Amino acid sequence: MSATELAPAFFLALIVILLVCRLVGWVLRAAGQPPVVGEMVAGVVLGPSVLGLALPGVEDFVFPQQLRPVLYVVGQIGLVVFMFKAGYEFRTEQIRRVAGPASLISAAGMVVPLLLGALLTWLARGRVHIFPPGVPLFVSVSFVAVTIAITAFPMLARIINERGLTHTRFGSLSLACGALDDAVAWLLLAGVMSVAAGSAGPVSLALGGTLVLLAILLAALKVRGRFDTASSRLAPEHLLLAVVVLLFLAAWYTDKIGLYAVFGAFSLGVVFPRTEAVERAVATLTPVATVFLPLFFTYSGLNTDFGLLVQPSVLLFAVGALVVAVAGKFGACWAAARLTGESNEIALRVGTLMNARGLMQLIAINVGLAAGIVTRELFSVLVLVAVVTTVMATPMLSLWDRREVRRRAPAELAPQT
Repeated sequence: MSATELAPAFFLALIVILLVCRLVGWVLRAAGQPPVVGEMVAGVVLGPSVLGLALPGVEDFVFPQQLRPVLYVVGQIGLVVFMFKAGYEFRTEQIRRVAGPASLISAAGMVVPLLLGALLTWLARGRVHIFPPGVPLFVSVSFVAVTIAITAFPMLARIINERGLTHTRFGSLSLACGALDDAVAWLLLAGVMSVAAGSAGPVSLALGGTLVLLAILLAALKVRGRFDTASSRLAPEHLLLAVVVLLFLAAWYTDKIGLYAVFGAFSLGVVFPRTEAVERAVATLTPVATVFLPLFFTYSGLNTDFGLLVQPSVLLFAVGALVVAVAGKFGACWAAARLTGESNEIALRVGTLMNARGLMQLIAINVGLAAGIVTRELFSVLVLVAVVTTVMATPMLSLWDRREVRRRAPAELAPQT
């Protein structure tokens, strides 16, 4: 397929993706799910699990193989902009006042699912067809463990913002824990990729590059006041250009050091100047994420085939992965929160939010697929874990809210009686 043929194919695919995402999002909104969850589910619907199963000819026509790399690259633009906006809306002061308990909860939410995921995958060797040939068992075990331990920090932040929970105790705790968990998870993923490549270079580059990134971010925070003044003097079009250039530079840098573009985009958003002019420039980027982010979910969905789960061994492994994921993340974070002295109501909500994998797990398993250390069966299992744990979050939060209302009602009526 030539470049002139790819252009109309891309436009058609984009129209289909946007319409299906809007339709699925509208249906799921009735169940209280945020728009990003609808886009995740829509991506699976457009892949071989639904569209390919029902109308295989239509799937091949709308999403030919030559077009799929284009969907991935353009989807990365939407992903980077989305993460930058998530970082821009994040407030570092939310972490400071909960740093103590957040450290313990974050540690528990990483260590327990890591161990459980590793144990599950190790037990599956020789029994489940999820291991690619030529890939060491340690790499497969470690990769599954890291992806099960990851948290969907952007999704978590979006749910907290949409429900007006930013200034609540459990909202601050969850944001702090999610940020810590994802930073550690990306470093661990870089380590796994180093072992897979048979070289210590990638992990050394990731660690060294991370230290340089932290130094730059701290310096940017110290001089941010000067940039506030400079940004107000720039013309809107020049300011927008500066934002885009810095954003793609940060994405390029973190991609090169092995932390991947989303981490640089989010980090830049956290330290970026906060003035009215910058806010207008950031708002200008919103349509970019709205249009292009669904392409990333669709690309993931095109590589997901839930039909592979009909194999009894793979289906059993998928169920085990779901159980391990929920018990390891929700259970460990809830228990750790209780140990730090938090109330049961707060602990339940923290565990629920930390349990969502969503976008970050999809990014991680796409990295594994591109590196050749993930089979189609394993990819489908981990997408299932990402979708189910993310969809669980909003209904569970609503359940805890209803329970708390019922618990408080008798106490509020007692004085009147």
